[in-house]
Amino acid sequence: MSTAKELFGGGTAVITGAGSGIGAGLARYAARELGMTVVLADVDTAAIAALRAELAADGARALAAGCDVRDPAALEALAERTSAEAGPVTLLVNNAGIEQFGYLWDVPVANWDRLVAVNVSGVFHGIRAFLPRMLAEPRRSWVWNLSSVGGVTAGPLQAPYIMSKHAVLALTECLHQEVELAGHAHHVHVRAVLPGAVASRIFESAGAVDTGDTGAAEEHRAAMLRVKEQAMGPVDAARAFFDQAAAGEFYLSSQSFVRDAMAARADTLLNRRAPALVRGEFTVPAD
Repeated sequence: MSTAKELFGGGTAVITGAGSGIGAGLARYAARELGMTVVLADVDTAAIAALRAELAADGARALAAGCDVRDPAALEALAERTSAEAGPVTLLVNNAGIEQFGYLWDVPVANWDRLVAVNVSGVFHGIRAFLPRMLAEPRRSWVWNLSSVGGVTAGPLQAPYIMSKHAVLALTECLHQEVELAGHAHHVHVRAVLPGAVASRIFESAGAVDTGDTGAAEEHRAAMLRVKEQAMGPVDAARAFFDQAAAGEFYLSSQSFVRDAMAARADTLLNRRAPALVRGEFTVPAD
């Protein structure tokens, strides 16, 4: 079995949402441990500039590229710049994502539209911009799309986010089949990434509600911030994702409880039960 270093080492990784959280963890691991050139894409240009400087100080090669994944032209420009400055892409990580709390009927339409544009359309735009170039290259490459444990679960007060992660998971499973159908599965490998509890600022920056039950939305934010206290570090999560990819797995997860959630979801569907209401505090099971 090949190692992550053997498969990814020395290649180029493009990571959206690289300014913080999982994206930054993937960039740090790819650059420092695997010797990859990392293209850091994010709307937060200050964050990726700081990360680029940090990695450059370690002798790693990193490019910082301001990019809004809601804009397909921005992804096309990113693909062009990457090709010109870093060469063929070994790994595309469609990671950029945002959260939203509150009862679904209280969510502002603008917040809904923005979340769908980032979490779902942003993945599509990344695939449209990069995948044709990757298919045309004979070298082995990967596309990782960030779903979530939320992509195999259901729960109240964050329906837009959970919906979007179910959508990304389905998109990724379909894309995997399409790449095979088109005859490219021998060199382009599509993978679904399902993080569990990984430290980031996604809960702090999550959308709020300004009408209806604002208290329920903020109580849920507080509960998720307590989950963050138990979360895995993003570099450790990156190591798990790369190791599982090297082992040939399709569903890449950060913690074993994600696989437990997948089994529970399958059992619910198989037995046609209504989803059980999730109440109270959230805890992260120890591996």
